[in-house]
Formats: sequence, C-alpha cells, structure tokens
Amino acid sequence: MGVRTEVSDRKLLRLLRRGSEDAFIALYRRHQGSVYRFAYQMSGSPYLAEEATQEVFTALIEGNHHFDPTRGSLPTYLLGMARHMVLRSMERNRPYVSAHEATGEGKTLSPASPEDPLAALVRMESIRSVQQAILSLPRHYREAVVLCDLNEMTYDEAAAVLECSVGTVRSRLHRARVLLFQKLRGEESLGGASRAFEPRRCPA
Repeated sequence: MGVRTEVSDRKLLRLLRRGSEDAFIALYRRHQGSVYRFAYQMSGSPYLAEEATQEVFTALIEGNHHFDPTRGSLPTYLLGMARHMVLRSMERNRPYVSAHEATGEGKTLSPASPEDPLAALVRMESIRSVQQAILSLPRHYREAVVLCDLNEMTYDEAAAVLECSVGTVRSRLHRARVLLFQKLRGEESLGGASRAFEPRRCPA
C-alpha cells in the first residue's frame, strides 16, 4: 500500500531509511518542484537545475545527508543542499553553459504553477528582461531575491538555507531590490514591468 500524502516528512524519512520506495516517491513528489524551481531560478539553466535536483534526491535516498529536524524543516534543508550543488555546478560548468542558457532567453522563470508568485510576470512580454535582471545580480543578492521574493520564504527560513543571520538576509534583500529596480528602470523594453515587479514583504 502506498504512503499517504499526509504523512509527515520526518516519518517518511524514517520509512526511507528502512528501504521504503513509497516513502522516497512521496518525498520526491512533495519537494522536487521547489528544489528544481530554486535551482533553475538561481542558475537560469534547465540542465544545471535538473542536475542539482537529481543530486539532492540521490543523496537523500542513499542516506548521504545530515538532516536534523531540530534545526529546521526538511524543505529548508533540501534547498540548502540544492544551493551548494547549484553553486558547485555553476562553477564546474561555467565554460560550457551557453549564453542562451546563462541569460535564460526564451525560457520562463520557473515551471508554471498556480502557486508560483511569478505567475503574473510569466504572462508578460517583458519576462525575459525580468529574468535577466535577476540572473545578473551578484550571487548573494540573487539568493535573497529567489528565496524571499520568488519562493516566499521567511527571513528565518532563508537564513537557514544561506547559513547566515536574519539581519544579513534583510540587508541582502534590501540591496537586491534596489539593484533590481535600477536595472528594470534602465530597460526601455520593459515598459511597465518595473512597476509590476512589486517585491513581496518577506514575513519575519
């Protein structure tokens, strides 16, 4: 009998350690989308996003992880793993990533879903410019925007993923938003997109 969707992550992990394939499938279906979305929004490359997602769940199924539920949730931990893998993959694949992938030209910001906070922007003709502006941010600022504005994580959750203080997250996010508005205002092709990109208030 399959694992029910309401089973907690902690119980699914215990079942996974006992060799339950159903538990792994349930965890994968529950968290694969957010891991891929984060990796894609950070890298702009479907190839790197798929690679990082595969590595995260391979580590999970093989037990090559040190998740401690007392230090945070499993989704936060998985995004932390994905972050390290994305950064490593971006460095390793930098010479091989095409300009088309690096800018995200012709791509949407993330797999479409009704819950995606960028759903409205995806429908705009100027989405390429918005994505390029996000991808052009320095890594520390891009991470803050991706986690807080695109994935609507709290400051505490983002701090856990980034392994820094809440104050650092707030500072980076503020600076990132300033840079984004400057970039978007400088793009004549955006038209009204800079006004449409309203930064979401990240809950404490």
